[in-house]
Amino acid sequence: MVRRIRCWVMLLALLLVTAPADARARNVIVLMCDGTGATHTTVARWYKGGPLAMDQMYVGRVRTWGAESLITDSAPAATAFATGHKASDKAIGVMPWSVAMPGVPAVTEETKARPVASVLEAAKLAGKATGIVVTSNVQHASPAAYSSHWPDRNDYNEIGEQQLYLGMDVIFGGGSRYLIPAEKGGARKDGEDLMEEARRLGYRVVSDRSGMMSLSSGRVLGLFAPDDLSYEFDRPVLTPSQPSLSEMTAKAIEILSKDPDGFFLFVEGSKIDWASHANDPVGVVSDVLAFDDAVLVALDFARRSGDTAVLVFSDHGNGGMSLGSKVTDASYSKLPLNALVEPLRRARLTGEGVERLLGDQRTESGIREVVASNYGITDLTDDEVKAIAQAEKGRMNYVLGPILSRRSPIGWTTNGHTGEDLFINYYGLKEPLKTIENTDIARICAREMGVNLDEATSRLFVDAFAVFGSMGASVRLDKSDPNNQVLVVERGRVRAEIPLSKSTMRLGGRVVSTGGLSVLSPITGKVYVPQRAVEVFKAAM
Repeated sequence: MVRRIRCWVMLLALLLVTAPADARARNVIVLMCDGTGATHTTVARWYKGGPLAMDQMYVGRVRTWGAESLITDSAPAATAFATGHKASDKAIGVMPWSVAMPGVPAVTEETKARPVASVLEAAKLAGKATGIVVTSNVQHASPAAYSSHWPDRNDYNEIGEQQLYLGMDVIFGGGSRYLIPAEKGGARKDGEDLMEEARRLGYRVVSDRSGMMSLSSGRVLGLFAPDDLSYEFDRPVLTPSQPSLSEMTAKAIEILSKDPDGFFLFVEGSKIDWASHANDPVGVVSDVLAFDDAVLVALDFARRSGDTAVLVFSDHGNGGMSLGSKVTDASYSKLPLNALVEPLRRARLTGEGVERLLGDQRTESGIREVVASNYGITDLTDDEVKAIAQAEKGRMNYVLGPILSRRSPIGWTTNGHTGEDLFINYYGLKEPLKTIENTDIARICAREMGVNLDEATSRLFVDAFAVFGSMGASVRLDKSDPNNQVLVVERGRVRAEIPLSKSTMRLGGRVVSTGGLSVLSPITGKVYVPQRAVEVFKAAM
């Protein structure tokens, strides 16, 4: 009997050790705080006066460099952690066309600027629900890398079209103007009304917090501003109809978690990066804390579900933000907490919010009154008043941020990105993380969901000219409408028309889903289509 008990104990111990190695997370939630370094979270924690939600998670370290530089832009950084490939500057969801850093595979004719599958696309192929939640416009670099493929992060028209036809289940953020044609007051140059197209594709479209809160299921598109959303400090005062990042995250999880196959969700605290570019510590604190609220939402869900992995990280540093500056050279060893938090806590709005309040009426008395009551500074110099009065539209935080920083122990070295290693926080993984590359994040997500990124790329992006040509078909790109190009494939009486940046093809008078995007690589001139498009054409021959 004793021997039998010992055998059962040994077997149970073995199972406890080995079982997690084969376990997979049904859901993966990635939360990315753009442009956030260790100082950003340190200052936010002191401001809050207690631990952050991300402090409850395990911690590793992530390297952030790109294919062309020690210091990465957001686009190649996001491409790295979305697809597992280092990328060229400004590249979205495509392999590099230029390499200047060691350790990156050389560019070949086959790989040059080739689209590669993201973990979100791989999750879709596996039948999982997918979504993106951001405080920027949804076409911005980080969400774009999960949901589009293009060499220029700034082409929001192209990215917006690809995102819509990709068919994600939840899209929350800003950027409605990039789905609306110019003749209707939007920014689209191709004449397509993608807001109407979204409804035709089965999306429920909402534009404010109350509309979002009423949602419970189905495909949803929530665009709550023409461009980016407000900073969290400004939102309740200036745009109360917009939802917070944590509210969007909670609603996205509520909807996506109804899929029995699980889900993949990407969440971004977008404007921490923008505040850092401006050296605006109020904007940094505002949106680091808002982002951390979203982290808590994800963590709470993960703990309840028991089968969810959560990853929290930043894409790169920004601003060279430091707690300590030339002002503290002689006093840092006796620096009191109030020297940091009091100047920040006097501010009710960010620099962007102050700009909206000031408007065009920038008299000296008006500036002093608005800045004192909303940014907490009562001792502006004449030069500072002049700088505020002359601030360009959209650049007030670049003026007010440094003004407040000089009254605090916060320092900055640049208005650009920085290249240091950063923290990655995680929950629900089966083994600890040490120092990883940003590309490893994509592979970790794929591993947890049990999907294969290389297989997804092979299924989603086939060289159309090569494969259709090998079938004896003629292939040409119809550019008669340069903003809406169509790949035309013909063999005998079979003719297929495959519009670029969409997920459909016209064949024999009927419209067929291709199960993925058809994408042009403007750098090489190649067109890539899903394998399903090839199979449908071949069956019709």
